[in-house]
Amino acid sequence: MNIDQYKISKKISLAKTDTFKEIENAKEKLKHIRRKISELQDTMYAHGKYNMLICLQGMDTSGKDSLVREVFKDVNARGVVVHSFKAPTSAELKHDFLWRHYIALPQRGKICVFNRTHYENVLVTRVHPEYILGENIPSVTSLNDLDDAFYHKRMERIVNFEEHIAESGTIILKFFLHLSKDEQKKRLFRRLRRKEKNWKFSKDDLKERKSWNAYQECYEDAINRTSKDCAPWYVVPADDKATARLIVAETILQSLQSYKDMVEPSLDEETLSHLDEFKKQLEID
Repeated sequence: MNIDQYKISKKISLAKTDTFKEIENAKEKLKHIRRKISELQDTMYAHGKYNMLICLQGMDTSGKDSLVREVFKDVNARGVVVHSFKAPTSAELKHDFLWRHYIALPQRGKICVFNRTHYENVLVTRVHPEYILGENIPSVTSLNDLDDAFYHKRMERIVNFEEHIAESGTIILKFFLHLSKDEQKKRLFRRLRRKEKNWKFSKDDLKERKSWNAYQECYEDAINRTSKDCAPWYVVPADDKATARLIVAETILQSLQSYKDMVEPSLDEETLSHLDEFKKQLEID
């Protein structure tokens, strides 16, 4: 699969970017790929020099939760951590907006998934700028202070944050699950019609849906400004869930495979020279 077709290396228009693609036998192909991801994560864990941060963003119902479940189903539970960021707590609001994301970063050897990410700070807060007032920033005294320059400066800080952790060995992949408004409508109806899905529905989903165009503009601006070589964005067509999962999994796999220095450590020469002795000790134990 040519994953570069989804990678953002120049400015894009989301309105002109496909939300639907269907890959044949996507579910079966995913099973094969996720086993390979599991093996490479084991190697990364043993190697102990890299970690991986997967950032998932998308409109409500874009399939983030189920994607995490299906893509990482075969990865050792020891090796993957998922953080689903909600509205900041009172304690988190007493820190810089990146603080809670920084302390959630993965240890070396592990994969961490941010299900909703630090980008919420230039997406949700841009559509609903009143949320920023809760941060008690000295330079912000009213909504009039929250202009484009304010959010663009935040994006610069996000880029600096990602460059810093990339230099420390964090492999960063950012995915925007690009869902059409019509498909979201179908998925919301499904949550209302099927009793076992009712718990997923919130009236806030309908409220946010009214801001669809505003969110698309904010996503487009953020993606275009923050897709860098060390932390690229991938815009993934998400109307077909199986295909979206496969694209994300293949991107993760190819990224891990590109690190040729990521190998399991060898035993030191002294230990190797005594292997037969150790075997004998076990045999008579």
